[in-house]
Amino acid sequence: MSKKEIIWREILIQATENKKFEFTQKELAECFDVSTSTIFNALKIPRESGAIEVTGRNFIVRDTEKFLYLWATQRNMSRETIYATHFPADPKEIEGLVPDGAVFAAYSAYVRKYQDVPADYDKVYIYAGANSLPEMKKRFPERKGYSNLYILKADPFLLRFGALTPDVQTFADLWNLKDWFAKEYLESLKKKIFS
Repeated sequence: MSKKEIIWREILIQATENKKFEFTQKELAECFDVSTSTIFNALKIPRESGAIEVTGRNFIVRDTEKFLYLWATQRNMSRETIYATHFPADPKEIEGLVPDGAVFAAYSAYVRKYQDVPADYDKVYIYAGANSLPEMKKRFPERKGYSNLYILKADPFLLRFGALTPDVQTFADLWNLKDWFAKEYLESLKKKIFS
Protein backbone atom coordinates (compact mmCIF):
# COMPACT_ATOMS: atom_id res chain seq x y z
CA MET A 1 0.00 0.00 0.00
CA SER A 2 1.23 3.49 -0.70
CA LYS A 3 2.16 5.88 2.09
CA LYS A 4 -0.87 7.96 1.14
CA GLU A 5 -3.20 4.99 1.67
CA ILE A 6 -1.56 4.08 4.98
CA ILE A 7 -2.15 7.65 6.17
CA TRP A 8 -5.74 7.63 4.91
CA ARG A 9 -6.40 4.32 6.66
CA GLU A 10 -5.16 5.73 9.98
CA ILE A 11 -7.28 8.86 9.71
CA LEU A 12 -10.36 6.83 8.77
CA ILE A 13 -9.83 4.35 11.61
CA GLN A 14 -9.56 7.20 14.11
CA ALA A 15 -12.67 8.88 12.69
CA THR A 16 -14.87 5.77 12.47
CA GLU A 17 -13.76 3.81 15.53
CA ASN A 18 -12.56 6.47 17.99
CA LYS A 19 -14.67 9.41 16.78
CA LYS A 20 -11.51 11.50 16.53
CA PHE A 21 -11.94 14.00 13.72
CA GLU A 22 -9.20 16.56 14.36
CA PHE A 23 -5.52 15.88 13.67
CA THR A 24 -2.23 17.67 13.27
CA GLN A 25 0.06 16.92 10.38
CA LYS A 26 2.93 16.68 12.86
CA GLU A 27 1.33 13.88 14.91
CA LEU A 28 0.71 11.80 11.79
CA ALA A 29 4.22 12.46 10.51
CA GLU A 30 5.64 11.20 13.82
CA CYS A 31 3.31 8.18 13.84
CA PHE A 32 4.57 6.99 10.45
CA ASP A 33 8.10 8.46 10.56
CA VAL A 34 7.52 10.58 7.45
CA SER A 35 7.86 14.28 6.74
CA THR A 36 5.00 16.71 7.25
CA SER A 37 5.19 17.43 3.51
CA THR A 38 4.32 13.75 2.89
CA ILE A 39 1.26 14.19 5.11
CA PHE A 40 0.39 17.46 3.35
CA ASN A 41 0.56 15.75 -0.05
CA ALA A 42 -1.51 12.79 1.18
CA LEU A 43 -4.25 15.22 2.23
CA LYS A 44 -4.45 16.96 -1.15
CA ILE A 45 -7.21 14.82 -2.71
CA PRO A 46 -9.44 14.58 0.41
CA ARG A 47 -8.96 18.33 0.91
CA GLU A 48 -10.00 19.12 -2.67
CA SER A 49 -13.07 16.89 -2.37
CA GLY A 50 -14.20 18.51 0.88
CA ALA A 51 -13.80 15.31 2.92
CA ILE A 52 -11.32 17.15 5.14
CA GLU A 53 -10.72 20.80 5.95
CA VAL A 54 -7.22 22.08 6.65
CA THR A 55 -6.93 24.88 9.20
CA GLY A 56 -3.34 25.99 9.75
CA ARG A 57 -1.45 23.06 11.25
CA ASN A 58 -4.60 21.11 12.01
CA PHE A 59 -7.11 19.42 9.79
CA ILE A 60 -10.61 18.16 10.48
CA VAL A 61 -12.43 15.24 8.89
CA ARG A 62 -15.68 16.80 7.65
CA ASP A 63 -17.19 13.83 5.79
CA THR A 64 -15.98 10.40 6.88
CA GLU A 65 -18.20 8.50 4.46
CA LYS A 66 -17.05 10.57 1.49
CA PHE A 67 -13.43 10.05 2.57
CA LEU A 68 -13.94 6.27 2.80
CA TYR A 69 -15.49 6.13 -0.68
CA LEU A 70 -12.65 8.27 -1.98
CA TRP A 71 -10.12 5.75 -0.67
CA ALA A 72 -12.17 2.80 -1.95
CA THR A 73 -12.23 4.22 -5.47
CA GLN A 74 -8.48 4.95 -5.41
CA ARG A 75 -7.58 1.51 -4.02
CA ASN A 76 -6.00 -1.05 -6.34
CA MET A 77 -5.70 -4.48 -4.74
CA SER A 78 -4.38 -6.16 -7.87
CA ARG A 79 -1.10 -4.23 -7.54
CA GLU A 80 -0.60 -5.80 -4.12
CA THR A 81 -1.37 -9.40 -5.09
CA ILE A 82 1.86 -11.35 -4.73
CA TYR A 83 0.43 -14.87 -5.15
CA ALA A 84 -2.81 -16.47 -6.29
CA THR A 85 -3.75 -20.11 -6.63
CA HIS A 86 -6.60 -22.57 -6.63
CA PHE A 87 -6.95 -24.66 -3.49
CA PRO A 88 -9.50 -27.49 -3.57
CA ALA A 89 -11.33 -26.66 -0.35
CA ASP A 90 -14.09 -24.39 0.90
CA PRO A 91 -13.19 -20.99 2.40
CA LYS A 92 -13.48 -22.17 6.03
CA GLU A 93 -11.00 -25.00 5.39
CA ILE A 94 -8.61 -22.64 3.61
CA GLU A 95 -8.85 -20.10 6.45
CA GLY A 96 -8.08 -22.88 8.95
CA LEU A 97 -4.84 -23.71 7.14
CA VAL A 98 -3.54 -20.12 7.05
CA PRO A 99 -0.37 -19.76 9.17
CA ASP A 100 -0.09 -17.37 12.11
CA GLY A 101 1.03 -13.87 11.25
CA ALA A 102 -1.26 -13.53 8.25
CA VAL A 103 -4.03 -10.92 8.21
CA PHE A 104 -7.46 -11.95 6.95
CA ALA A 105 -9.07 -9.50 4.54
CA ALA A 106 -12.29 -8.96 2.57
CA TYR A 107 -14.93 -11.67 3.15
CA SER A 108 -12.89 -13.59 5.73
CA ALA A 109 -12.23 -10.46 7.82
CA TYR A 110 -15.91 -9.56 7.85
CA VAL A 111 -17.14 -13.07 8.70
CA ARG A 112 -14.54 -13.60 11.42
CA LYS A 113 -15.22 -10.25 13.09
CA TYR A 114 -19.01 -10.14 12.90
CA GLN A 115 -19.87 -13.86 12.86
CA ASP A 116 -22.26 -13.05 10.03
CA VAL A 117 -22.35 -14.30 6.43
CA PRO A 118 -24.30 -11.85 4.21
CA ALA A 119 -23.75 -14.19 1.23
CA ASP A 120 -21.82 -17.36 0.43
CA TYR A 121 -18.29 -16.59 -0.72
CA ASP A 122 -15.73 -18.77 -2.46
CA LYS A 123 -12.52 -16.71 -2.31
CA VAL A 124 -10.10 -16.01 0.52
CA TYR A 125 -7.93 -12.88 0.64
CA ILE A 126 -4.99 -12.68 3.01
CA TYR A 127 -2.28 -10.12 3.64
CA ALA A 128 1.14 -11.54 4.42
CA GLY A 129 4.71 -10.34 4.57
CA ALA A 130 7.24 -11.44 1.97
CA ASN A 131 8.99 -13.57 4.63
CA SER A 132 5.86 -15.71 5.12
CA LEU A 133 5.25 -16.25 1.39
CA PRO A 134 7.35 -19.48 1.21
CA GLU A 135 5.21 -21.04 3.96
CA MET A 136 2.04 -19.93 2.17
CA LYS A 137 3.22 -21.50 -1.09
CA LYS A 138 4.10 -24.70 0.77
CA ARG A 139 0.63 -24.95 2.33
CA PHE A 140 -1.15 -23.75 -0.80
CA PRO A 141 0.89 -24.92 -3.81
CA GLU A 142 0.23 -23.64 -7.32
CA ARG A 143 -2.63 -25.48 -8.98
CA LYS A 144 -4.57 -25.06 -12.17
CA GLY A 145 -8.12 -23.82 -11.99
CA TYR A 146 -9.75 -20.56 -10.99
CA SER A 147 -7.94 -18.72 -8.21
CA ASN A 148 -9.74 -18.86 -4.88
CA LEU A 149 -6.85 -17.84 -2.62
CA TYR A 150 -5.12 -14.49 -2.98
CA ILE A 151 -2.09 -13.41 -0.98
CA LEU A 152 -1.53 -9.67 -0.85
CA LYS A 153 1.58 -7.85 0.32
CA ALA A 154 1.09 -6.51 3.84
CA ASP A 155 2.26 -2.98 4.55
CA PRO A 156 4.62 -2.51 7.54
CA PHE A 157 1.87 -1.08 9.77
CA LEU A 158 -0.90 -3.61 9.08
CA LEU A 159 0.06 -6.06 11.84
CA ARG A 160 -0.78 -3.37 14.41
CA PHE A 161 -4.41 -4.31 13.84
CA GLY A 162 -4.08 -8.02 14.58
CA ALA A 163 -5.31 -10.90 12.44
CA LEU A 164 -8.07 -8.95 10.62
CA THR A 165 -7.94 -5.89 8.43
CA PRO A 166 -9.62 -2.90 10.08
CA ASP A 167 -13.18 -2.26 8.90
CA VAL A 168 -12.24 0.71 6.71
CA GLN A 169 -9.64 -1.36 4.86
CA THR A 170 -12.03 -4.29 4.58
CA PHE A 171 -14.53 -1.89 3.01
CA ALA A 172 -11.99 -0.42 0.56
CA ASP A 173 -10.85 -3.92 -0.41
CA LEU A 174 -14.39 -5.25 -0.88
CA TRP A 175 -15.19 -2.25 -3.07
CA ASN A 176 -12.49 -3.45 -5.47
CA LEU A 177 -13.74 -7.02 -5.83
CA LYS A 178 -15.79 -8.03 -8.88
CA ASP A 179 -17.67 -10.90 -7.23
CA TRP A 180 -21.45 -10.49 -7.16
CA PHE A 181 -21.48 -11.22 -3.43
CA ALA A 182 -19.06 -8.36 -2.62
CA LYS A 183 -22.00 -5.94 -2.75
CA GLU A 184 -23.80 -7.86 0.01
CA TYR A 185 -20.75 -7.57 2.25
CA LEU A 186 -20.29 -3.88 1.42
CA GLU A 187 -23.87 -3.04 2.36
CA SER A 188 -23.64 -4.91 5.67
CA LEU A 189 -20.25 -3.43 6.54
CA LYS A 190 -21.32 0.11 5.68
CA LYS A 191 -24.16 -0.19 8.22
CA LYS A 192 -21.73 -1.39 10.87
CA ILE A 193 -19.18 1.35 10.22
CA PHE A 194 -21.66 4.22 10.14
CA SER A 195 -24.28 3.04 12.68
